[in-house]
Amino acid sequence: MKSEDILREELDPAREVDTSKLKEPIVKEPPHGNPLLSHRFGADPYAIVFKDRVYIYSTNDTLKYDDEGNVIDNNYGHIHSITVASSQDLVNWTDHGAIQVAGEEGAAPWATQSWAPAAAHKVIDGKDKFFLYFSNNASGIGVLTSDSPIGPWKDPIKQPLISRDTPGVKGVTWLFDPAVLVDDDGKGYIYFGGGIPEGEYEMPNTARVMELDKDMISVVGEAEPIQAPFMFEDAGINKVGSKYYYSYCSNFYNGERPVGSPGAGEIAYMISDHPKGPWTYQSTILKNPAQFFQVGGNNHHAMFRFKERWYIAYHAQTLSKAMGVPKGYRSTHLNRIFFNDDGTIQEVHADYQGVKKVSNLDPYQPVNAVTYAWQAGIQVSECTVYYNRFVVGSITKGSWIGLSSVDFEAGATQFEAVVSSEKEGGMIEIRLDHQMGETIGWIDIPNTGGKTLYKSISRTVKRITGVHDVYFIFGGVDDQDLFTFLSWQFR
Repeated sequence: MKSEDILREELDPAREVDTSKLKEPIVKEPPHGNPLLSHRFGADPYAIVFKDRVYIYSTNDTLKYDDEGNVIDNNYGHIHSITVASSQDLVNWTDHGAIQVAGEEGAAPWATQSWAPAAAHKVIDGKDKFFLYFSNNASGIGVLTSDSPIGPWKDPIKQPLISRDTPGVKGVTWLFDPAVLVDDDGKGYIYFGGGIPEGEYEMPNTARVMELDKDMISVVGEAEPIQAPFMFEDAGINKVGSKYYYSYCSNFYNGERPVGSPGAGEIAYMISDHPKGPWTYQSTILKNPAQFFQVGGNNHHAMFRFKERWYIAYHAQTLSKAMGVPKGYRSTHLNRIFFNDDGTIQEVHADYQGVKKVSNLDPYQPVNAVTYAWQAGIQVSECTVYYNRFVVGSITKGSWIGLSSVDFEAGATQFEAVVSSEKEGGMIEIRLDHQMGETIGWIDIPNTGGKTLYKSISRTVKRITGVHDVYFIFGGVDDQDLFTFLSWQFR
């Protein structure tokens, strides 16, 4: 069939999606970039860059309910996993699912919770090694290792890396919230701690730094204090040129503060010429989320450099607020960081807009269906057929996903989707530049023999060139779970 004739066919009106009845996104609408994911929460973000891709690790906030089905406040006690999402353009994000860390089914069964991760990459004996540090509530810090930024992960020491027995931690209220630096000389450092000893709001003296051994899974010497004004939690560490930047979240003391002190629940920073200090306090760079999104809570961040630009990842209760349950369930956001000529950092204005793309998406290679910029009405689940893969599921009529800046420089006339279904009647409509934009084709989803039997389905579409946002609109019989979507590509 010629591509220019593709739209002359008629869709089955029983399955065709009425564009006026497309499902509405909960919080993240095109062209906004925040929050990064809108189908799941993600708190306490931490970022690493590996092979031109950013990986963000987050505490896996999930809704908890009372006996009557009402959402209750997030008390964090049930959190056993850490989520991972990655992007090469900072606009389209791939959901890599959750790492099972704590509890009987976790990689570290000795741990009871997994909060506030930190991650690091280091080449050891010529091989890429990845390290995932996590908070076992506020009682200690564990570490997992992997040969890949997305796992599988294992616990190499089968006990806490940092505990109450670690030299130098006496007086630290909360042993949690790690940050890790691998310096230019290969030495590793871990930063952690938090809390407020009674009455010591202005200088709690609960932040610590400690050297990591070459293996990154053991510590050296004694933890040393960091004197951080009004420190509360959330260690951050970055090296910019020859300077070291230690950042943290200030506490919520509501009494009088000296001029120049951080406000309540703000991200502040200090600078040093050495990774262990001494540190000189500078200012704050990010006010509490309540200042921007009219919903408060704690503040947590991570700064990183990607393609010569600096960014800050942080969390806010924007998704849970939009769902009508702002009860401590947080989502990751991203904005730019700008440095002044003297090395100080400009204050960040958090927003829903987010950041601009740094590259276009390549449609000629297989793309995970769990990669998207925007969505409405979908869920992500683990694929039971292919290891460490995740799929778009719970697809019903009117749900959709959207991708930003897909580059069809070489042109395309063929669309291929890898799907599974246990029934006939699903379909994917392909539209350009808007959820209700031009339809360039569609693909019928057959009964593949079951949800675990994936098949590649191809179809000719109207020729497409240039850079476009692409929307996959899902159609089918009303009120049915239609099919599972694994991956796609154009030719």
